[in-house]
Amino acid sequence: MIKVLIADDSALMRKMLKQIIESDPEIQVVGAARDGEDVVIKAREYRPDVVTMDVNMPKQDGITALQYIVNEEICPVVMVSSLTQEGAMTTFEALELGAFDFVGKPGGTVSSDMKKVAAEIIDKIRAAAQLKKNRVVGRERMARGQRRPVVKKKVAPRSGQKVTKAVAMGISTGGPKMIYEVVPLIPADIKAALFLVQHMPPNFTPAYVKRLNGACQIEVVEARAGIKVEPGVLYVGSGGRHLNLVKNSTGDAIIRLSSKPDHLFIPSVSVMMQSVLQVFEDRTIGVLMTGMGNDGADTMVKIRQAGGITIAESEESAIVFGMPGDAIKRGGAEIVVPIWNIAREIIRAVNR
Repeated sequence: MIKVLIADDSALMRKMLKQIIESDPEIQVVGAARDGEDVVIKAREYRPDVVTMDVNMPKQDGITALQYIVNEEICPVVMVSSLTQEGAMTTFEALELGAFDFVGKPGGTVSSDMKKVAAEIIDKIRAAAQLKKNRVVGRERMARGQRRPVVKKKVAPRSGQKVTKAVAMGISTGGPKMIYEVVPLIPADIKAALFLVQHMPPNFTPAYVKRLNGACQIEVVEARAGIKVEPGVLYVGSGGRHLNLVKNSTGDAIIRLSSKPDHLFIPSVSVMMQSVLQVFEDRTIGVLMTGMGNDGADTMVKIRQAGGITIAESEESAIVFGMPGDAIKRGGAEIVVPIWNIAREIIRAVNR
C-alpha cells in the first residue's frame, strides 16, 4: 500500500481528496492535516510515502512546511495549488525547493471540480511513491557533485541566420523538476532552435517559462503564433494550444498555434514533433524524457526513420518510464542515456 498524508486547510478539500485517492485500492490515506505546522508534525509521526500539500494554509504555509519535509527527507511532496498566476509562481517556487510535482485545482482554492483531475492526482502520487523507493537520481547527482551551471549572459537571438537543425523535446510527469537536469546545461551559442512540450495547465506556462529562462544560458520563451524561429532559443508550448511549425515564402520556420487535432494532451509532444519533422526533416533531433503514457513515442520512430537523431531517457533515471520506455520498445530511440547525460547528447547531435 502507498501511504498518503493530505494537507489542506479546507475540510471539504480534505474529504474530496481522501475519496479520490482511496478510489485506488493500492493507496491509503493515513492522515489529514489542516495547516503547515500540523502536516510537519504528522509527517514525522506517520512517515507517509507521499504528502499532498496545499500551498495556502494558516499558521505555516505550504512552502515553509515543504522545506521541513524535504530537508528531513521524509517523503516526496505533490503540491495541490489553484490555477491562478499567483498560484503558478508559488508552485514553481515549491518545485525549486524540492517538491516532486504539482496538480492544479480546476475550480480555485476550494474546488468542487476535483474529480476532473482525479486521474492526475493518483498518477502523480504513484510516481512520487516510486521516486521514494528509487532515489538513484538524487544519489547520482550527489556522487557527481553536480551544480547547476552559472548562467552566462545570454546572447541575442541571431536574427537573419538560418536555423539548420531543430531539437524537439517532450516531458511530462516529474518534468517541471527534472527538466533542470537538461536545459540549463545547453550553451547559449548552440546552432539549433529548440522546442519543448511539458504537459501543464495554460495559466502555468508563463511562470514556468520565466523561471526556466532565469536558470538557462539559452533564451527561453513561450511559443507565440507568428514568431520566426531563431537558433539558440527554446520555444515552450503554451498550455491548451498545440505547438506547430510552418514554412513561410522565404523558407523560414514560423510558429503556429492550434487547438486541433483533439488529443489527450494539449499541447501534445507527438503533434509538436511531427510538425518539427515536417519542416526540418532529417535535421530533427527528438528527445523524450520522463512521463506517463506514450505521447511522442510514435513520432520518435518517424524521426529516426527519416534520418534524424533520437534520444530517450533511460529507465535508470526516469521518474516515470512510460513515454521514453515506449519509444525504446518501438525502436524509436537511437541513443538511450540517463537524464544527466541528455544535454551532452543533444550538443553532440547538433554538432554532427
